[in-house]
Amino acid sequence: MSAQAQMRALLDQLMGTARDGDETRQRVKFTDDRVCKSHLLDCCPHDILAGTRMDLGECTKIHDLALRADYEIASKERDLFFELDAMDHLESFIAECDRRTELAKKRLAETQEEISAEVSAKAEKVHELNEDIGKLLAKAEQLGAEGNVDESQKILMEVEKVRAKKKEAEEEYRNSMPASSFQQQKLRVCEVCSAYLGLHDNDRRLADHFGGKLHLGFIQIREKLDQLRKTVAEKQEKRNQDRLRRREEREREERMGRRSGSRNRDRRRSRSRERRRRRSRSASRERRKSRSRSRERHRRHRSRSRSHSRGHRRGSRDRSSKHKSSRDRSSREKSRDRERKEKSSSERRHESTNGKSRSKRSEEREAGEI
Repeated sequence: MSAQAQMRALLDQLMGTARDGDETRQRVKFTDDRVCKSHLLDCCPHDILAGTRMDLGECTKIHDLALRADYEIASKERDLFFELDAMDHLESFIAECDRRTELAKKRLAETQEEISAEVSAKAEKVHELNEDIGKLLAKAEQLGAEGNVDESQKILMEVEKVRAKKKEAEEEYRNSMPASSFQQQKLRVCEVCSAYLGLHDNDRRLADHFGGKLHLGFIQIREKLDQLRKTVAEKQEKRNQDRLRRREEREREERMGRRSGSRNRDRRRSRSRERRRRRSRSASRERRKSRSRSRERHRRHRSRSRSHSRGHRRGSRDRSSKHKSSRDRSSREKSRDRERKEKSSSERRHESTNGKSRSKRSEEREAGEI
């Protein structure tokens, strides 16, 4: 990678996809399924084992340092739970590596001569000491490269102690088996990276193996897997606690709602009872008032009827007296009229007789004159 490409990658890692306004790069978000979640968490085996004997080649998903920077910025604000996807990826990879390790062990058991359990235990002890020496030498070289010379010297002193133990273990192993069998190379499969280790490998070979990129890469992957498992377990526990707390709060709210609802129902019932009591009281008062009013009206009616009957009797008496007087008057008037009529008729008869007598007289006079 050129210096310009390294600087571009560094800027992408620091500033993300929007560092120079490139819209084409922003089309793919870090949440896309095509983006490698293990790469976002810096634990993809394709990146860690690149350039080793077990180089896996290019990952099928998108690897972009700018997307990793975007993820790191977004993960500070909210939890995205990408650890679960990365854990599944690493578990499948480690499971495949363990399967290859078991196959290599079976193959060695078929090709190498069988030895007793005691001799096998002594050989295993020599292998363990070789691993300790190789790990200490690799750590000493790393500290020396970082400038911690004193710490590196202390580790080298520990290496000398382990070498002395290794010599003793090799003597025990040599004495427990024939010289012809001891000269044969006894191989062992590394439990970490499934590489082959020899029982008689020198310190340089062990240091190269345990300090090599392949072995350290597998250690990094396994440690990252353990870390992801703890993180996922903690987050799941936290999520379960949050769910349980929300459920308890919801149940508490429901209980409070039921209590408040029962209280409200009791209040409504008490209010309705109070209203019914008030209505009954008002209705009873109204009934009493209506009864009193009806009684009063009845009394008034009775008094009026009594007064009316009294007045009627008085009026009837007055009318009867008036009627009698009127009848007397009418009878008197009728008698008077009859008398008048009789007088007038008598007068008329008298006049008529007088007239007749006069006429006779006049006729007699006329006749006498004649």
